[in-house]
Amino acid sequence: MTQEESSQTPGGPELESQGEFAFVDDGFERLWTPHRMVYINGERPTDDAGDGCPFCAVIAKKDAEGLIVHRGQCCYVVMNLFPYNPGHVLVCPYRHVSLYVDLTDEETLEFGILTKAAIKALETASSPMGYNIGINQGAVAGAGVQAHLHQHIVPRWSGDSNFLPIIGQTKALPMLLEDVRQRLVDAWPPGEHVRAMLNARPPR
Repeated sequence: MTQEESSQTPGGPELESQGEFAFVDDGFERLWTPHRMVYINGERPTDDAGDGCPFCAVIAKKDAEGLIVHRGQCCYVVMNLFPYNPGHVLVCPYRHVSLYVDLTDEETLEFGILTKAAIKALETASSPMGYNIGINQGAVAGAGVQAHLHQHIVPRWSGDSNFLPIIGQTKALPMLLEDVRQRLVDAWPPGEHVRAMLNARPPR
């Protein structure tokens, strides 16, 4: 649909013709995403624990408000506010540590168990065809928040990457974060299952 046609859509907003403005037609369509300015203009995280760190600050919020999917004893799982795909979650320790090697043995164990539980919940909720799972440590490795360790779990489907993220730096997401979070909460493995994994320590 052309801009001229869309301006004549009944009940829709009236659009001004592009002929009334200066432009050079380059053959590209524009997808305007002003909501991304929240990220672009937002305050950058600090290296200190507390309100300046989003992973520390979110702990004090109620689960639905903070988009927290699950709270464990040492770690928690939260929705990524700027997801690559629907269901993109982060596994984080409560403690403000920056490196994986800084985790205690207990934190390391639960960190891995919550990763497995999150994948099980994603399998039930949306049946992904694959996953990207990983930790970016340091700015050179792509970490957006260097000071607080977090692991990405990104569900993948065939064809989920197209020209938008490659050319336009834009992701089209079919579900709201709140709705995806609720699906994962509903699909989260029972507490008995997670406790069983915690208790299943390898023999020494």
